[in-house]
Amino acid sequence: MKILVIGTGAREHAICQALHEEADIYSIMSNHNPGIARISEFKVGSEMDIEGVKKYAQDRKVDLAIIGPEAPLEQGIVDALQGEGIPCVGPTQQAARIETDKAFMRELFANYKISGSIAYGAFDTVEDAAQFIDDFGDDVVVKPVGLTGGKGVKIVGEHLEDAEDAKNYVKEIIDNKIGGHASVVIEERLIGEEFTVQALVDGDHLIPMPAVQDHPHAYEGDQGPITGGMGSYSDKNGLLPFLNSKDYDAAVKVMEETIAAVKKEASPYKGVLYGQFMLCRDGPKLVEYNARFGDPEAMNVLPLLETSMVELCQGVVDGNLKKAQFKPQATVCKYLVPNGYPESGKSGQPIHVNEEKIKEEGGMVFYAAVNQKDGNILTTGSRALGLVTTADSIAEAEERCERATQHVQGDLYHRRDVGTEKLIARRIQHMQEIREQ
Repeated sequence: MKILVIGTGAREHAICQALHEEADIYSIMSNHNPGIARISEFKVGSEMDIEGVKKYAQDRKVDLAIIGPEAPLEQGIVDALQGEGIPCVGPTQQAARIETDKAFMRELFANYKISGSIAYGAFDTVEDAAQFIDDFGDDVVVKPVGLTGGKGVKIVGEHLEDAEDAKNYVKEIIDNKIGGHASVVIEERLIGEEFTVQALVDGDHLIPMPAVQDHPHAYEGDQGPITGGMGSYSDKNGLLPFLNSKDYDAAVKVMEETIAAVKKEASPYKGVLYGQFMLCRDGPKLVEYNARFGDPEAMNVLPLLETSMVELCQGVVDGNLKKAQFKPQATVCKYLVPNGYPESGKSGQPIHVNEEKIKEEGGMVFYAAVNQKDGNILTTGSRALGLVTTADSIAEAEERCERATQHVQGDLYHRRDVGTEKLIARRIQHMQEIREQ
């Protein structure tokens, strides 16, 4: 089978890695990703060039396409490819609105009475949004309606000082069309622990994957600005140390109700659905959806997959997904990023990666926002590469992952606390305190 993977980063590298032993991989990527390049026939080009992607897929006579990033989904890349008879693991433009239009997503929850709903308002004027903030109080989250690469959300009390600061941010979003829209969604602030459930979806059914917890803050101790994700971990039972099976099942139920609603409202949802949840005192509440694999969360789950990834992708497009098996192991992923990231990471800086030594530590390398030129791997200013290790416990996987970081040289930093016993104990304690309130 010929499979086209669209996208440049570590998420797409993990997808290609999961497929390449069973299929011929073709890739379109905006930079020369060395990990993807070595296991695929590739073209360096924009994932947003819909006509160019379509022509490449036709010329190579691919059997199926997998879309990694969200921006091409918003532009209707699946509609274009499917129009040429190329099936896709990825939702149509209308179905992808579950991620690309936060107002659409919240309205869907309200209209179909989906579990895990929260209080919200969607506004296109500063005055109406300000009135909502005044009525609701300081415990709000302000989000651009459109895509911001995971960096546009601001919380009063964490990123915004008070209600007036929130109103100023609303004005900034609307005036500058942050996220591509002159509109904003304001939501109640949720208190709890965040976690992610990713699932393959065939339009009617979904296969949920092990739960993962991401670490979006740039610095240790959950400090600093929000990034695209500094690392993540999963546990061998598919749950998390603070997440029980009842709460996991409740999150999956929310996702099942969502795909049923999307089928009625837009078009059948086929692809990967990523649910980001907040585990609150009364159970999981949905923070947001992504219409594709998470990055870094894909790197936690795909290396554990025992079922054929090719068969699962075929099940998505054919509408007959079966069960998937995952190895009962814990994982830890740590991202290495340029110093200054996410605000001023330097590009063009060389990175030296000793993949053999990393492999000896039981680690895997997934290249992200890098470029290979003349045999050298160079930074592009964003996240450079993810290191992933598996083990029988999170603690053991974390120790292996931390040792593996020693075999990457460059002007980089990483969060050493991702997956540590100290950090996880804090998560457990926090959740216990919330449940006891």
